[in-house]
Amino acid sequence: MPAILIVDDDPSVRDVLYDLFADWHVCHVAATAEQALSYLAEEAYDVILTDISMPGLSGVELLGRVRESHPKVRVIVLSGIDDGEHARGLLRLGAIACLAKPFRLEEVERAVAGALESPAESG
Repeated sequence: MPAILIVDDDPSVRDVLYDLFADWHVCHVAATAEQALSYLAEEAYDVILTDISMPGLSGVELLGRVRESHPKVRVIVLSGIDDGEHARGLLRLGAIACLAKPFRLEEVERAVAGALESPAESG
């Protein structure tokens, strides 16, 4: 069963995404990037869904650390900034998708399904 880590400082977003995926995936939630990094030290994940703007380490910093230490993990960024250049920058940093908030649940489902179907980069 694929494992997903949901990282967002907004508890309602975490709850909605957990409810969306928990029946078919191993799901864990983290309120901060720091908490997510501690989970990553203990558990393997296939996909990380992360907010970009959080207190402490940002989602961009989390993305960079994941790319360095867990290059096979697929990262999908959830951003409050709906701008094409911003999204392209996140993709250049290693995200496989960037979804603007507010997002539709179908978009998130498609992004996660695509992440799980596509081969992970070796590293």
